[in-house]
Amino acid sequence: MLNEKNLLLHICCAPDASVPVPDLLAEGWKVRGFFYGSNIHPLDEYKKRLDALKILMRHTGIECEVLPYDQDEWLEKISGLENEPEGGRRCTKCFELQLEAGACAAKKLGCENFCTTLTISPHKNVNLINALGEDLSRKNNLVWQNRIWRKNNGFLRSVKASKELGLYRQNYCGCVFSMH
Repeated sequence: MLNEKNLLLHICCAPDASVPVPDLLAEGWKVRGFFYGSNIHPLDEYKKRLDALKILMRHTGIECEVLPYDQDEWLEKISGLENEPEGGRRCTKCFELQLEAGACAAKKLGCENFCTTLTISPHKNVNLINALGEDLSRKNNLVWQNRIWRKNNGFLRSVKASKELGLYRQNYCGCVFSMH
C-alpha cells in the first residue's frame, strides 16, 4: 500500500522542494528529504540555502538528511569540465553526483523509493535527470519515482510558496561556474 512506502526526496533547494514535498505528502508518501549542497558556491550561499531548507522542513514536518559540505571534493569530481557551457557535461556530472549521493542515502535510511526536486526548474533537462535517477535507482535496488514537477504550473506554484513562506530564492543554480 502506498502510504506504507518511504520515499527519499533529493532536494536541490527549498524553493524547488516547496511543491514536491506537500504534493508527495498529500499522495500518502512518507517523505524524507536529502540535501547534497557541496556544489553550491560560496559557503555563505550554501548557508542561506540550508537555512531556507530548515524553514521548509519545519513548515512541512519532514526530516532532512544533510550531507556535509565539501566543495573541494565536488570540484575534484567535476575536474576537466570547468569550461563546459551551462547545461552541458558539467551539469550532467553534477546531477549525477547529487543523485548518486541521494541513492546511497535512500539505501542507508531504508527508503525504497527515490525522487528529486530538480525537475521543477524550467532550465533543466528533465529527461536527462529522470534517466539518471532511473539508472541510479536500478543500480541501488530502489524504485525511481519519475516526476516532472514543473508540470501543472509547478514552477509558478514554487515561486508563490517561496514568497508565502519567506524562503530565500537564489538567482543561479549554485556552482561557481553558474554564477555568471
